[in-house]
Amino acid sequence: MNLKNAIALVTGGSNGIGKQTAKQLIEEGATVYITGRNEQRLKAAAEEIGAIGIVADASSQEDVDRTFEQIIQENKKLDILINNAGFGAGWAEVGELNMDDMLQVYQTNVFGAAMMGQAAANIFKSQKSGNIINIGSTASLKGYAKGSIYASSKFALRGLSQCWQADLRPYNVRVMHVNPSEVTTAFGKTDGVSREEVSNKLRSQEIADVIVSQLKMDNRGFVPEVTVWATNPW
Repeated sequence: MNLKNAIALVTGGSNGIGKQTAKQLIEEGATVYITGRNEQRLKAAAEEIGAIGIVADASSQEDVDRTFEQIIQENKKLDILINNAGFGAGWAEVGELNMDDMLQVYQTNVFGAAMMGQAAANIFKSQKSGNIINIGSTASLKGYAKGSIYASSKFALRGLSQCWQADLRPYNVRVMHVNPSEVTTAFGKTDGVSREEVSNKLRSQEIADVIVSQLKMDNRGFVPEVTVWATNPW
């Protein structure tokens, strides 16, 4: 697709992969809305990259509805949803799992992503065009010790991606799933401060490069799923 004049929504756009993806989409000529829960951090990110910030929690149905209402009211269309908002907590072995941790992670990683995807899908079906990119993880491909909560949430998101592909292809809507391996972002940090960049680990830029290249493919084709590894992280 041609990204010039496209309208995009990137959830979790205040930092990390979301912010970098929004930045690169704007550089391609798109108008980009970013969401985040921290108003101060969201405002700073939006001003820095030239995005439009909407203070919203992806796990809140009210916030999801309000976000899409604003975008459609201001643009009459939407072309791209990047379901990037994600949360990790409750690292524990089976036998030590906590229901509150599970609900907190699933509320954003699965339920919130599903409601964002549903709102976008209804717009895209009426337009007979659109793009959804769900940001998964290599944890959605293989479980690991103490990863029951987070990995299972990403397995669920991967399942949603596959179901939506089947649902939406007849409407010319492309649904893509991206699995980053370890990226030096602020994921999992309560202070929202990015981790120190490591020379042999992935940056947000590598993931954003993949997302943008997928979107720029001609609309007649799409890559259903892609995994991004660091070349030599050891």
